[in-house]
Amino acid sequence: MSAKGSELKRVRQSRKANLRNKSYKSKTNTLVKRVLDSSNKKDAEEILKEAVKTIDQVASKGIIHKNKAANKKSRLFKHTNSLK
Repeated sequence: MSAKGSELKRVRQSRKANLRNKSYKSKTNTLVKRVLDSSNKKDAEEILKEAVKTIDQVASKGIIHKNKAANKKSRLFKHTNSLK
């Protein structure tokens, strides 16, 4: 049995999507880590703005669930508001 053209195309498409999704998740996790590691409120708020934007984009594309996105954002806002 040989693989059909449509099967091979599907594999190519899924690999491409997988790489794209992986990079989005990585970017999101990096930004989250940067916010949580920052001890200065002003810096944290700047990074938070970018992090929230990225989390919303990732959630809208269906890469992460909308509730997971909400939990991440809540955690980040809680951390940022606790800083001085």
